Amino acid sequence: MDPNTYESPLATRNASPEMLRLFSAQHKFSLWRRLWLELARHERDLGVTRITPEALTQMEANLNNIDFPKAADWEKRLRHDVMAHVRTFEEAAPAAKGIVHLGATSQYVVDNADLIIMRDGMKLLCARLVNAIDALGDFALKWKDLPTLGYTHYQPAQLTTVGKRATLWAQDLVIDLEELEHRISTLRFRGVKGTTGTQASFLCLFDGNHEKCDELDRRVTAGFGFAESFPVTGQTYPRKIDGQIICSLANIATSVHKFCNDIRLLAGMKQIEEPFEAEQVGSSAMAYKRNPMRCERATGLARFVISLTNSVLQTAAEQWFERTLDDSSNKRLTIPEAFLASDGCLQIVVNVARGLVVYPKTIESAVMAELPFMATEEILMAAVQAGGDRQELHEVIRRHSLAAAEQVKLHGRPNDLIERLQRDSSFKALDIPQLISPSHFVGRSPQQTVKFLQEIVVPIRQRYQPQLGQRVELNV
Repeated sequence: MDPNTYESPLATRNASPEMLRLFSAQHKFSLWRRLWLELARHERDLGVTRITPEALTQMEANLNNIDFPKAADWEKRLRHDVMAHVRTFEEAAPAAKGIVHLGATSQYVVDNADLIIMRDGMKLLCARLVNAIDALGDFALKWKDLPTLGYTHYQPAQLTTVGKRATLWAQDLVIDLEELEHRISTLRFRGVKGTTGTQASFLCLFDGNHEKCDELDRRVTAGFGFAESFPVTGQTYPRKIDGQIICSLANIATSVHKFCNDIRLLAGMKQIEEPFEAEQVGSSAMAYKRNPMRCERATGLARFVISLTNSVLQTAAEQWFERTLDDSSNKRLTIPEAFLASDGCLQIVVNVARGLVVYPKTIESAVMAELPFMATEEILMAAVQAGGDRQELHEVIRRHSLAAAEQVKLHGRPNDLIERLQRDSSFKALDIPQLISPSHFVGRSPQQTVKFLQEIVVPIRQRYQPQLGQRVELNV
């Protein structure tokens, strides 16, 4: 690290080594060389005899042997990054001089490499999502029966369970996983389309043979693991694809933000906390604090990813006719940073989900402070079943509820509604404590949790078994 040079915190503090490698210069320019090799190999197979076996051998031997200072010198002279790497590759493989990049446009290597990198980046994010879903699944099963206050409008509502709430977090991530899987399975290659997408240069190379043009496109596309290429392109693949992919990442960021915000709120209630290490400092001044710094960090990164959607969609909208170059500088920023930030977000989610700390007594205390009000309908119906008049009983409960609420709100005293009802002769036939057991008010939360795990989480675990249990090491 050079302390006199700015370095992106996405690289130094957030993204994993695996994601950083995907977007590294070494990986990108090695892909360019693989694309050139694959193009030359199939051009020779289809009849371009000037491409010799020796040229292919030398190209293959130098796929990763990149002289970056030499490439930088060429780019300084030529002001063109692709041609700089063509010249550098030719110097490493002299038998290929004159046939590297034959018939191709710059976007043959730039766009196709970008599509490969984004596809592999999405696969890595799928593995992150699966590990987060797996961890939340374990958490949901463990706490499926623990009643907790539900909240609507951030006001206490009917009870749910801690485990059922976790299935909501997991379900968001499942939706994101399905979306990412769809993007991967339907992603097309740019393929071999020529300068403005007309394949004119290849038609010339093959002496007007249209079938060979199509075959070259098919072979190169298959060689890089894509089922098909775009049927038509301009100079580039449609920039709408970048928009679709980054919007998919923004959806992941939305789920991350929701989960982490919920944990931050629960931490403020002292009900559930993110993991806190033995020597971790919560505040430089307030030594007692256990700030939810992981979740705060994740929400910050998530907002950044969400904000990038505007940029990629505007870039897609701004492309004039077959292509303008204003997309290049924008893509160099938005695409890698969206993936790096998403990777950082999801690593935090996995780390937090695997180490969530639950405080059942605090949760129970919050439940019991609100449950008397929520239980009044149950008490009313039981009293009617015991022979009481529904309207008269409703009025009695209303008066006691208002009096109890006054004690809580004006005097800061505990909610004594149950004690008031127990002392009232209208309810003497009822076993009120039994009626207001919290487990009676969670509906089908435990059963819904188990069903969600069995029908949704288990199949995901089975599909991604080799990726489960990935170690997550958060940077400072």
